[in-house]
Amino acid sequence: MALTNAPNKVPEHQRFYQQAYKQHTRIWKINPRSNFLLTPYYILLFGTGAATIYMAGRKVAGYNTWFGKN
Repeated sequence: MALTNAPNKVPEHQRFYQQAYKQHTRIWKINPRSNFLLTPYYILLFGTGAATIYMAGRKVAGYNTWFGKN
C-alpha cells in the first residue's frame, strides 16, 4: 500500500521545471539525466551526418570505397 500513501511530488517537480524553464533552459536539458541520455544521441547524430558528407564527397570525386583509390 505504499503506492496509495505516497506523497504527491508533482508540485515539487513542477517548481523545479518551471524554475529551469524561466532561466531559458531547453526542456529536454532540464532533467539531471539529460546529459547521460543525450550524449550517445548527439554522437550518433553528428557521426552519421559526417560520415554521409564524407562519403558523398568521395562519391563525387569518383571513389566508391571508404579508404583507398578503389
